[in-house]
Amino acid sequence: MKKKILFFEDLGKKEYEETWKYQKKLFDDIIQKKVKNISYQKAGYFLFVEHPHVYTIGKNGKKDNHLLVSSDFLEKIDATFYQTDRGGDITYHGPGQLIGYPILNMDYFFTDIHKYLRLLEEVIIHFLWKNYGIKGERKKGKTGVWFHVKNGKSRKICAIGIRMSRWVTMHGFALNVNTDLRYFDYIIPCGIYDQEVTSLKKELKKNDISFQKVKRMVKKSFQEIFDVEFTPMSKKLDQ
Repeated sequence: MKKKILFFEDLGKKEYEETWKYQKKLFDDIIQKKVKNISYQKAGYFLFVEHPHVYTIGKNGKKDNHLLVSSDFLEKIDATFYQTDRGGDITYHGPGQLIGYPILNMDYFFTDIHKYLRLLEEVIIHFLWKNYGIKGERKKGKTGVWFHVKNGKSRKICAIGIRMSRWVTMHGFALNVNTDLRYFDYIIPCGIYDQEVTSLKKELKKNDISFQKVKRMVKKSFQEIFDVEFTPMSKKLDQ
């Protein structure tokens, strides 16, 4: 069967708000074509990005989980804060964290939001095992990827929060690679009180992990799990 094609773009380091608006533009474009029954040549987009220090909270997030995130404190730690349109509670994004934003027309895949979330988890689980031989796990009733769910205190390495409308997705996953984990101490990540947050750097006990190498490997895992091929955004044909 012919593979589905996604436009791929690595945005490098970019502010959260600017990226959010860009995502929304791509998301709205797909929806408008669906509403008008216009044929769409590709199955969607996949973006990589690395944000400056920022806290984001989902539309149903609880303010009690903000902890120290006040305007004065944000300025002190050089961070920003945004209420977003994704699901999930408060989380942190920042340097050394790989963000993946799939903006997919699920008509090309399947129309099952829970299956989609599980496949996003599977991308990270596949990446961790294939490239580092470490076992990422799911936690019952929670979204994301963890270590030692049943043996010892669980540690979360990847957060996932999405929005889906008319079977089009946006937002995605945040994988801690070389992330400064101190920024998680100022919140209750994803509203879970008893969790620890970890990074690939911490788990492998290394000074630094090649961010570019991680990007290549996560991209390959996404291709394999979702059975897609990527084409550069520069080759976009349908605008």
